[in-house]
Amino acid sequence: MAANTLVWLRNDLRVRDNPALSAALKRGERVVAVYVAETDKRLRARGAASRWWLHHSLTPIAADLAAMGVRLETVSGSILDAVAEHGPQAVYWNRRYAPAEREVDAQIKATLRETGVEAESFAGNALVEPFDIATKTGTPYAVYTPFWNALRERDIAAPLQAPHRHGEPVAPAPADTAYRTPAWARKFEQYWKPGEAAARDRLADFLDRIEAYPEGRDYPARDATSTLSPYLAHGEISARQAWHAARALAEREPGRAGGVQKFLMELAWRDFNIHQLYHREDIATVPMQAKFRHVKWRRSDSDLQAWQRGETGIAIVDAGMKELWETGFMQNRVRMLTASLLAKNLLIDWRLGEQWFWDCLVDADSASNPGNWQWVAGCGNDAAPYFRIFNPDTQAGKFDPGGDYVRRWAPEPREPIVDLKTSRERALAVLKAAS
Repeated sequence: MAANTLVWLRNDLRVRDNPALSAALKRGERVVAVYVAETDKRLRARGAASRWWLHHSLTPIAADLAAMGVRLETVSGSILDAVAEHGPQAVYWNRRYAPAEREVDAQIKATLRETGVEAESFAGNALVEPFDIATKTGTPYAVYTPFWNALRERDIAAPLQAPHRHGEPVAPAPADTAYRTPAWARKFEQYWKPGEAAARDRLADFLDRIEAYPEGRDYPARDATSTLSPYLAHGEISARQAWHAARALAEREPGRAGGVQKFLMELAWRDFNIHQLYHREDIATVPMQAKFRHVKWRRSDSDLQAWQRGETGIAIVDAGMKELWETGFMQNRVRMLTASLLAKNLLIDWRLGEQWFWDCLVDADSASNPGNWQWVAGCGNDAAPYFRIFNPDTQAGKFDPGGDYVRRWAPEPREPIVDLKTSRERALAVLKAAS
């Protein structure tokens, strides 16, 4: 099917509040949406859990687009391959922010324009574009609180509504065949339903109980968080949609304003990580603080493997790692505890932990995953200082006092592979030397 306009979908698998899709449909005649399993070696390959999610997300968006008269095609290689096949007059997409992604997109845009094809990118994945907000001196924000104070004063663009039908419905394309879904990830079907409709349902459910969020978010056994992160990571809902829905709730029901405020701060933290990603070297591999680029990390395959398998003997850490393997997800406070144990008590390079999370998390995100790991490891710009080392036993006593979370995921006690007190002292000495 030839097309006048191609919409290149990436981490924006939705029809509502999709600026590139809306612009393409306004442009005119024949529109085809394309998802590309990119093979450019400069780009970070998706993790296995993310591939599972993507596989199950492409089917519902293909159906939604088909009902509007737009066919979704899935190809492997480059968007230029789809351009060569269709010969469009224009290609539209929403921006992404990692350094390699921007380099690839800039080259593609230049190539298209050189051949007479209109190529335009749009703001669809952040609350505020990283190049549209800065400190009073014109530099990027490196500390979250001033960033939040600036962001909260901004007029966040209202989300776009679902576009009207573009034409007669078409037959949806076959399910995605570009990625192989790992067998171990199939169990995720018990816990997740990918897709734009599921994302909207999850947001609505969370807003109904948002008053419990500020306190309950720290207790892993409670159902208090939004669990929207995988939907945001794949763009099945936009941050703008979540932001405005929460703000509207606070205006209607002022008694829920406290929960809404905390949720908005977490959406802003997501944006803060996007901005760190945009303005710096690859934050998945390069510490934001240069002084931490020469830390003498321990090399211990056995300790790393014990951490990955949830066999450290530290109960709440093991519970978190087993939850991750089973569900592709981990509660946020437990993420901090598992990351702290690896990077500080075990003194193993945080990048190895970031890579494991990247492969195992259904919400693996090129900004939030490394940004949060750098925060815990102490090498990010606005990071927990190197001397802040979580004691997981103390944290478990405070936030899982009845042991419900541990009993669910790691009920069998093990002998600890590390002494929390002496390993803390070791970490302090090594990290102090680097700083």
